[in-house]
Amino acid sequence: MNKNLVLAGGLTLVASALHAAYAPGLSSLEQQKPWSVSASVRGFYDDNYTTSPKQVVVAGKLVDGAQSSFGCEVTPQLAINLPYEQTFISASYVYSLKYYDDNSFTDQSHQFNAHLGHAFSERYSIDATEQFVIAQEPEVFNTVGTITVPLRVQGNNVRNTATAKFDAQMTELLGTEFSYQNNFYSYDNSGPSSYSASLDRVEHYAEADLRYQWQKPTVLVLAYQFGWVDHTSDDFLIGTTPPSSRNVRSHFLKVGADHNFNDQLNGSIRVGVEYDDYYNANKNSVGPYADASLTYTYAPGCSLQGGVKHNRNQSDIISILDQESTMAYLSLTHRITSRITGSLLAQYQHAEYNSKGFASVPGTSGSDNYFVASINLAYRIDQSGHWLAETGYNFDKLDSDVRTATVLGIRDPRSYDRNRVYIGIRATY
Repeated sequence: MNKNLVLAGGLTLVASALHAAYAPGLSSLEQQKPWSVSASVRGFYDDNYTTSPKQVVVAGKLVDGAQSSFGCEVTPQLAINLPYEQTFISASYVYSLKYYDDNSFTDQSHQFNAHLGHAFSERYSIDATEQFVIAQEPEVFNTVGTITVPLRVQGNNVRNTATAKFDAQMTELLGTEFSYQNNFYSYDNSGPSSYSASLDRVEHYAEADLRYQWQKPTVLVLAYQFGWVDHTSDDFLIGTTPPSSRNVRSHFLKVGADHNFNDQLNGSIRVGVEYDDYYNANKNSVGPYADASLTYTYAPGCSLQGGVKHNRNQSDIISILDQESTMAYLSLTHRITSRITGSLLAQYQHAEYNSKGFASVPGTSGSDNYFVASINLAYRIDQSGHWLAETGYNFDKLDSDVRTATVLGIRDPRSYDRNRVYIGIRATY
């Protein structure tokens, strides 16, 4: 799916796996052998690779801080897929090296994914995923729900996401699901008021769902989720305010439904209420929660997916407790010909700052509007699919009107535009 919404794994075990080798989502090449090796080489142009703001103070004057560069990227990848009668195991590793001609600058990222799915019977199954990332770019680092940092952060920034899920169909009409997700974040940028101070944390989310088969295509859902965000940095936010002031325990109560309109169209919706307790800051809040999506597979190799999500989340603004975000996305994949496939992504996120200052920190007002879009064309050079040529364009835009005492005199201290174009080739064996 899109670059900000692809989660580790994402494969679901079904009852039919009991009768045949389970190999969900694998290409014809991947099904031919248990492993695959691929590598891509791209040339690109990036007109703001540091995601610098429009206005930067240099020698007492406001200037455009954007830096542009041509460059090249090399991305090797190794993947293993092991489908068995009741079990599916997969793992992959992706390494990326970007070289920028400007100042001979380089970026490196690492991404490791693993997935295990097992069906004990037609009624009981488990599913576990793991994703470990070292990265700088927001589209690589922020792939777990709402975007927390819409900026590029230099350094070996670490995120680890682990999930586990147990599904049980207790009766023909009644089922349940228990899930747990752990997110670990550690930023290289350290010191007072740094990314490490504001965003180094461990997140725990545990959820219990009760599912009722109301009609053949519709499942009604009642769910409770508990969340705990524990900030781990020893650096102060502002003055002597510790990061633990932003620790929060959250309770979510959700109702919703999963519905198959037909063989091609299905949707899911969850709405409810979210209660957040900032127990170290003696503050709390109550607000709405929503998460809805639609998926339309209108032809072989062609799909359209869209959705919207509203919730509270952490923020890189150091003088607030959190932010309330609404994110909407649309993703299209279309097989133009037997050899040409196009993809399009658009995502928009609006985030309102929680203006309640805490401890000795003054309040902050304002909001972020973050928009990303990308288009890609891929051409299969040979019939077997071993060689692929691709080209594309990415656009990023952040409009921010943050207001704090530390940025007086700058109208848009975070706002930036970014344009990237690339062309390259990929080989897979």
